[in-house]
Amino acid sequence: MKKLFAIIAMMGVFAFGATQSMMAQADSAAVDSAAVDTTVVDSAAVDTAAAAVTEDIAQEPIVEEGGIHKELKTKFIEGDAGFMSLVAIALVLGLAFCIERIIYLSLAEINVKKLLNSLEEKLSAGDVEGAKEICRNTRGPVASICYQGLMRIDEGIENVERSVVAYGSVQSSYLEQGCSWITLFIAMAPSLGFLGTVIGMVMAFDEIQRAGDISPTIVAGGMKVALITTIFGIVVALILQIFYNYILSKIETITAHMEEATISLLDMCMKYNLKK
Repeated sequence: MKKLFAIIAMMGVFAFGATQSMMAQADSAAVDSAAVDTTVVDSAAVDTAAAAVTEDIAQEPIVEEGGIHKELKTKFIEGDAGFMSLVAIALVLGLAFCIERIIYLSLAEINVKKLLNSLEEKLSAGDVEGAKEICRNTRGPVASICYQGLMRIDEGIENVERSVVAYGSVQSSYLEQGCSWITLFIAMAPSLGFLGTVIGMVMAFDEIQRAGDISPTIVAGGMKVALITTIFGIVVALILQIFYNYILSKIETITAHMEEATISLLDMCMKYNLKK
């Protein structure tokens, strides 16, 4: 009997173990099946979302990077390199002269009232050499004019005035030096653009003659070149004109300071000669 119970117990244990194993396998199979189903569903959802995103991207306008710089480069190439290069050279050379004049005029500007006050103190004390030293150590045309006047202070007020006026005209010519080149490039830039316009129209008519028919594509190509060169020429002229007007305003300001200094210096020289 004990052996029978032992055999029955062992058979029960094996049966229970087999049942548990079969249940575990069934659960694993169910889980795997669910996972597969979920994966298929997720994959389908991802594919659908990707297709939607791709469609949205295809519908959105493509924004190219580069901005104005890239657009100008493209138009420069489309406008015929020959004439566009001439317009670009006119812009570069014109800006070079403008920058040189602006630097020169900026260095020529000084505090005129401070200079005149220093000269008046020296002349009131009778120190002409000290006044000359101040003028030598000060940059700009105003100090140069005052120095020339002080060089003739012992020769009478008329000689001082004559010397100051003569040297003032020389300094004015120095201030305006190079401005004629700027006006040349201002005139050249649109002229080169108009020349490109005429040549572009001639090219368009040549293409029409070769084709034997008036095609919008043929006409548009030549006219596009013509208009681009004109636009760039006018833009270059406008840029240089702005710099040129700024330079003229600085020249007028310095010239006014020179005239003011001349009048004040003559008064100081007159007072100095009266004290002597």
